[in-house]
Amino acid sequence: MKVFIETYGCSANVNDSEIMAGLLNKSGHQMVAAAEDADAVIVNTCTVKGPTEEKIRARIRQLEENNGQKKLIVAGCMAEAQTESVRKLAPAAAIIGTRKINEIVDVVEGRKPVAVGGNSSLNKAELPKINVNNLVSIIQINDGCLGACSFCITKFARGNTFSYPMGTIRNSVEEAVKSGCSEVWLTSQDTGTYGLDRRTNLPQLLQNICTVEGEFSVRVGMMNPTLASHLLQPLIDAYKHDKVFKFLHLPLQSGSSKVLAAMKRGYRVETFKKIVGEFKAQLPQVTIATDIICGFPAETGEDFNETIAVVEETRPDVVNISRFWPRPGTAAAGMERLPDSIVMGRSRKLHNLARKIALENNRKWAGWRGKIVVDEKGKLPGTYVGRNFAYKPVLVESEDNLLGKLVEIKVTDCAVTHLKGRLL
Repeated sequence: MKVFIETYGCSANVNDSEIMAGLLNKSGHQMVAAAEDADAVIVNTCTVKGPTEEKIRARIRQLEENNGQKKLIVAGCMAEAQTESVRKLAPAAAIIGTRKINEIVDVVEGRKPVAVGGNSSLNKAELPKINVNNLVSIIQINDGCLGACSFCITKFARGNTFSYPMGTIRNSVEEAVKSGCSEVWLTSQDTGTYGLDRRTNLPQLLQNICTVEGEFSVRVGMMNPTLASHLLQPLIDAYKHDKVFKFLHLPLQSGSSKVLAAMKRGYRVETFKKIVGEFKAQLPQVTIATDIICGFPAETGEDFNETIAVVEETRPDVVNISRFWPRPGTAAAGMERLPDSIVMGRSRKLHNLARKIALENNRKWAGWRGKIVVDEKGKLPGTYVGRNFAYKPVLVESEDNLLGKLVEIKVTDCAVTHLKGRLL
């Protein structure tokens, strides 16, 4: 069969799609680039945010109405956490959850119309895959998390932490480097929980991976402050290795410890500030990315001002801002919501501040000379995007094809989201 996969959500979801493509390809099916050319369409869903879910629901309805004889499969976090809702939305669709992607061939071929539930003991790091980007290998190191956030529905889809064996992950890295990948992304719902169920930890995994031979760089995915604080110095020591991007994704969610308690995040604001402070002290050019929810039901104007103050103090390079949206089945869904006008106003103020800080941070790179690995094409013809040691995106122009190449550049200008450079 000709199969098209449409993916929404995080890098772990992207990797789930890559794995499903790998398994289908291994079984003789052909992956195609458009739904119109497919016999079967897989929609790999995300359920983190309400607006994203509504977009996905509209897309599923559209595929059901216009699909003709095409087989429709709904996969991902919506399929796992909201199975009955998906059944009502698309009665004729097959359903496969996050913990059963190894059964995708049976689902596509009609032997299993529904594959959801079960425990999280599937080792995804050992399954075949087809990379979305031939230069980037996304490797999940564990599934699930150890949190119980009051706003999060993903926990229902991914469950508690199940870490994959270090040897399997290392083998995946070795295979990726041999196949020509210049970047390895280690990802999960919380990379900081890696190994806690295996008497090891994330710093030890990083030290192990960095002994793999070859030219490549490792990007570490999001980790929550609770676990990162317990591993702080070993984590920083691991980040000092030349093969690890100086890029830390550490979600704040709120600058108010009172709101963090209502969110059941398990840490205080001081924990976040300590981690960022130590990283910047020992790795001054580290790129800090964070996530913040605006308008959580318990958030007062004073709480929001505390968030603004933390952002001004820690000066993150990237701030992913989400307006609070109640997710079904979560504790926060029963809390009284703030007026939309207040939430939008706070979101706008934080967005403007984050952009101002990001631009000021990027200006500090003016005149920097160094090497970048070009891993994607730019939006305009003749432009390419590479990453420097701090995972800063650098836009360059060239008449030659630079994809996959290590090039020397000088930063000449910057924008809010990236640096601009010229080839040396």
